Amino acid sequence: MIRESEVFKIGVITKTHGVNGEVAFLFTDDVFDRVDCDYLICKLDGILVPFFFEEYRFKNDNTALFKFQRLDSAESVQFLLGAEVYFPLKLAEQAEEGEITWRYFIGMTVKDVHAGILGKIEEVDDSTVNTLFQVEGPKGELLIPAQEDFIQDIDHKKREILVNLPEGLLDL
Repeated sequence: MIRESEVFKIGVITKTHGVNGEVAFLFTDDVFDRVDCDYLICKLDGILVPFFFEEYRFKNDNTALFKFQRLDSAESVQFLLGAEVYFPLKLAEQAEEGEITWRYFIGMTVKDVHAGILGKIEEVDDSTVNTLFQVEGPKGELLIPAQEDFIQDIDHKKREILVNLPEGLLDL
């Protein structure tokens, strides 16, 4: 069974393409083109399922067309439309030769020295100068600045981050 802590989201399947079972995949990370892996993982009804592909090609800078094995018609891929697509974290990490990227933190548990467990990192927003961890926890969604000054410790084996957030930050 594939666990969410073992993968990271790289996009979503948006529509069928043609009549031979191809799908359009809107991606946010092209790791599938940089790493030798012959499958992608789709989230279907809350379950992560690997799908092996025969081929893919880029349509533009953020869309690729995929042809999955044993899905040979537009009708046979309908169940994939809207499915979130994930990639194995282990393979991506190996490809980057020890370089830690923001996606490495997805799935880690965040604990504050004062407030305790805040939740798990669901996404990392690095679209602005101030990178934010999007944390989902008991208090709902939190946006926490991914600032080195706030991070006290990272336990890579337990996949936990200990932070010391400024007073009042969690009240925003």
